[in-house]
Amino acid sequence: MAKGMYLEHYLDSIEGLPCELQRNFSLMEDLDNRTEEKKTEISELASEYVAKVRNLASEERAQHLKKIENAYNKCKEYSDDKVQLAMQIYEMVDKHIRRLDADLARFENDLQEKLDTGSMDSSDEKQSRKDKNIKDKRGSHGRDKKGSDQDSPKQKKTKTGANISESLLAMHPSDVLDMPVDPNEPTYCLCSQVSYGEMIGCDNSDCPVEWFHFACVGLATKPKGKWYCPRCTQEMRKK
Repeated sequence: MAKGMYLEHYLDSIEGLPCELQRNFSLMEDLDNRTEEKKTEISELASEYVAKVRNLASEERAQHLKKIENAYNKCKEYSDDKVQLAMQIYEMVDKHIRRLDADLARFENDLQEKLDTGSMDSSDEKQSRKDKNIKDKRGSHGRDKKGSDQDSPKQKKTKTGANISESLLAMHPSDVLDMPVDPNEPTYCLCSQVSYGEMIGCDNSDCPVEWFHFACVGLATKPKGKWYCPRCTQEMRKK
């Protein structure tokens, strides 16, 4: 259900609430007035009884006390009615609050489901792009990991006629991060950026990254012998 539908239904449900509350408050005010009148009546009856009690016969005393008792009972009845009205008002408001809480919970669940669905779609899309990049990378480069200039991604581009400018070769990896990247161009290295500058290949045939920028792995010149990237070196140490 859309957010607007939740709000519309809730507003419809509380449309008559102000009138109901006003009616109950008016009844409580009327009961208050009646109670005050009875309290005044009880006070007058009590004063009259005290003033005449010595001159009243037993039957008259009983009748007078009965009037006072009836007035007290009427006050109690009015008070009980006020309590019942207060409970009705509380239940009335609490019912709408519970409904609002339930609608909010349902709306949050619907929103969370949409977010989860969107996240799953985004994850699938990212995984698809990653798989495509890996296939492109493995299809465009050999498996020779001796770091020769002949097999590097940079030289592959040179063979196909791509010219790399001198300014790009001199760039630091942090400068390249701000450059627009063709989404179809394969990425390499720990920085997950495109091929540029001096690069070296990991001699582990199962290395998932394969090629690394000199600056990203702390190299200034090509090392002698076999070279393994930081991830593969760490995995070999564990074994």
